[in-house]
Amino acid sequence: MTETNVGTIVGVSGNLVKVKFDHPVMQNEVGYASTGDADLKAEVIRVRGNIADLQVFEDTTDLRVGGQVSFTGELLSVELGPGLLGSIYDGLQNPLPDLAAECGYFLQRGKYLPGLNRSREWTFKPVAKAGETITSGGTLGTVPEGIFDHRIMVPFRWTEPHTVVSIAAAGSYTVDQVVATLKDPRGQEKQVTMVQTWPVKMPIKAYAERLRPADPLVTQVRIIDTFFPVARGGTYCIPGPFGAGKTVLQQITSRNADVDIVIVAACGERAGEVVETLREFPELTDPRTGKSLMERTLIICNTSSMPVAAREASVYTAVTMAEYYRQMGLHVLLLADSTSRWAQALREVSGRLEEIPGEEAFPAYLESVIASFYERGGVVKLKDGSTGSVTIGGTVSPAGGNFEEPVTQSTLKVVGAFHGLSRERSDARRYPAIHPLESWSKYEGVADTEGVAYARNILRDGNEVSQMMKVVGEEGTSIDDFLMYLKGEYVDAVYLQQDAFDPVDAAAPADRQKYFFARIQKILKTRMNFSEKDAARSFFQRLTQMTKDWNRIPMDAPEFKAKESEIEQAVTEVTDYA
Repeated sequence: MTETNVGTIVGVSGNLVKVKFDHPVMQNEVGYASTGDADLKAEVIRVRGNIADLQVFEDTTDLRVGGQVSFTGELLSVELGPGLLGSIYDGLQNPLPDLAAECGYFLQRGKYLPGLNRSREWTFKPVAKAGETITSGGTLGTVPEGIFDHRIMVPFRWTEPHTVVSIAAAGSYTVDQVVATLKDPRGQEKQVTMVQTWPVKMPIKAYAERLRPADPLVTQVRIIDTFFPVARGGTYCIPGPFGAGKTVLQQITSRNADVDIVIVAACGERAGEVVETLREFPELTDPRTGKSLMERTLIICNTSSMPVAAREASVYTAVTMAEYYRQMGLHVLLLADSTSRWAQALREVSGRLEEIPGEEAFPAYLESVIASFYERGGVVKLKDGSTGSVTIGGTVSPAGGNFEEPVTQSTLKVVGAFHGLSRERSDARRYPAIHPLESWSKYEGVADTEGVAYARNILRDGNEVSQMMKVVGEEGTSIDDFLMYLKGEYVDAVYLQQDAFDPVDAAAPADRQKYFFARIQKILKTRMNFSEKDAARSFFQRLTQMTKDWNRIPMDAPEFKAKESEIEQAVTEVTDYA
């Protein structure tokens, strides 16, 4: 900690302190507020004249007017290097297991640990050669990290072409040992280690070109991949009332999505949900490798009981780490849970700054802050020709499930897909509880667009008949309308819903979805002949059970075709050929 620039506290309001300074300070600069017993980490969030407002990432008890704040001259940053995967951090990149080992059950204020393990040795393999010209993000060498080759790259801030003076021989090194020496255009030599720092609120742009998200990101959740797809490098949000299944849906997605790295940012979630995530993730099996899913997962943990300022830091810490792995040509999925609590933290800080409030007392700049976060997702073409991506999915917890509130509306303006969870569907035990009529997506999915539109029309018309029957009763509807209702319920039961506990139905690969959806369409387009509603209801109950049984059979099993033939025969018996 530097002592070259020391300010004096002139006001304390919650986690916000006002500091008078004599030497220049920067926006987002890190400072340490002294309580006498501890130095508390803080960030400059506003500068007016010679007064700086800092948000403190700790409990501000014992901070008093007249106390000192030491400014570091550095922006709020994270350490990037091998060893991130499998880790559990707080919003400031303190490794929580190590912190707990030192502090016990109650974490100590002002205790900060390095984000990376300094004693562990990594097997370095050089890639670059002496005399080679290389720029920011270029690969100097690799070290194995889990199932990936972790690239040791030229620091992203070195944007000018550098010449490789020397490169370390293959061997074992710690992250702080020099692995390369580079020379800049002015002839100055610089040493490179395996670790570099990067300001969390500045996007990493060490790539050649930014591309448009086009390829579907297969999550193996049918209602998402077929009806409301997400593109690799795209953005989506999952708003829904409490208890509708947002966290469960995120966990299923993180396990089965076609990505290389999963980063979970618990930005202000309830402690119980965070504990559940920390307990379950190490026990989840990675379908790719058969090993623990944690080998390619990184968790940023910040509960609602922690200081509100750390919620904002956790979001930016997570997306910076996602961009770092994107620079290695990997595809990253970032899940933020929940952005509503992040927005509530922004509202609290804005109130302490005495800013003019916007709708529902949220800051007037809420929309631009949310947009700047989601814009850090995307697909990029790297300088070596490979591609990497960051896909961002954020949950929103609107009070009472009201999607008209500011956080949900601000999010909907910037994301590419909307997976709205329904309290009604959740209470009816329909999983996933994504509402098929209110949700939408701007991306292309695994199924043909015309087929999806036809199926959605069936669902919409069936829902209208269902609402009408609640008024006039079943006897007041025609047989054709009743059949439309039964077809809508059939699609919902056998395609939109999945059995998360069945080893086959829990995850549906793209080829299985295409095949299955084509067969469902054929059934929906079949003109059926029923004279009585009881007979139609009985048939669809039997057809639904048969199809659900079919869902549980692997495609390569001999029973798969047999069950398909059984379903086709049942439909043929009620087909109207007129």
